[in-house]
Amino acid sequence: DVPISNCINSGINRIFVLTQFLSVSLHRHIRRAYSFDHFSDGFVELLAAQETTKTGADWYQGTADAVYQNLNVIRDFRPDLIAVFGADHIYRMDIRQMIDFHLRKGASVTVAARPVPIGQASSFGVIVSDSEQRIVGFQEKPKKPTPMPGDPDRAYVSMGNYIFNKDILLEALARAQRKKQHDFGAHVIPDLVETGKVFAYDFATND
Repeated sequence: DVPISNCINSGINRIFVLTQFLSVSLHRHIRRAYSFDHFSDGFVELLAAQETTKTGADWYQGTADAVYQNLNVIRDFRPDLIAVFGADHIYRMDIRQMIDFHLRKGASVTVAARPVPIGQASSFGVIVSDSEQRIVGFQEKPKKPTPMPGDPDRAYVSMGNYIFNKDILLEALARAQRKKQHDFGAHVIPDLVETGKVFAYDFATND
């Protein structure tokens, strides 16, 4: 409900929900809760893992693999930008502000980042960024987290929410699949950092 609500309230009304196993009750809830009138081009469409046949796998192998198995949907709709948002956090966000940041920076990928006290950052995946909010590295649950630029008391941690330029996403997923890598946070995003066009969006600035 949280990412769907955030999308709709941000004016994003073409939404695909990728679900894993034991999802019958979730599907029933989404079908009942979200509908658009016949004059709108909006929708919330469910894409269950067991219904995909692209890789022959019964289940999604990870976050990136879930999107990879549904590349036909992206190609059919031909969007300029794709928002990939996890469904395991409770928060309110105007996603349009993150998209504006993405476009303003000329980014290929933007990662939503949440500032946390430096003493708590070791429990998370930490984003290392420069003064322009460009991501230059990742630290997975580091003992000594790198602080935010200009703020030694806090560090950025990834929220697992991403904005991609379409072509970058397609190329990155194909490359990850060849390497048998299936996760955005662990594989796809770190692989793109060296391009210099991956940025961290500070969720604390969202209003």
